[in-house]
Amino acid sequence: MTFTHLPITNSFIQNSFTHSFILMPNNTKNFGAYMDKTLKIIKLNYLKAFKSLYLDFTAEQWVILDKLYQKDGISQTELANGSFKDAPTVSRIINLLEQKGLVQRERFDNDRRRYKIFLTEKGKADYETALPEVLKLREQGWQGLSDKDYDTYLRIMNQIFKNFE
Repeated sequence: MTFTHLPITNSFIQNSFTHSFILMPNNTKNFGAYMDKTLKIIKLNYLKAFKSLYLDFTAEQWVILDKLYQKDGISQTELANGSFKDAPTVSRIINLLEQKGLVQRERFDNDRRRYKIFLTEKGKADYETALPEVLKLREQGWQGLSDKDYDTYLRIMNQIFKNFE
């Protein structure tokens, strides 16, 4: 079996090594490293945008705020399913957003163990402040790519997901 060294750069992380090397067989596709690298730079840009607007949330928290803005008053389970996050992660994010005054919980009338999650007025205002910048970031990320590219991207990502499911 022949191996090759694949460089992975993360230049946006201060004081990191310029290159790290992974020893891999030539016939493997190292898509995980590229996905990770891309996701890191996307999250970093979202964080910078939020900070420039004096907003105190992360890209992961934005996903939950976005789902609630689209459909307020849904359960944690619905949030987890809609955001592709597991229940403990969503619970942790909701706790943080609640501490920041961006969401609030209300018990379901028919099930005292479950909560509906709502955006507060501050949560709605912060969401509306961030939305134009998020839309710019989405446009920036898709510059030079077509609708067909997007369809191909979704098809590939869904297939990789199915391969590991």
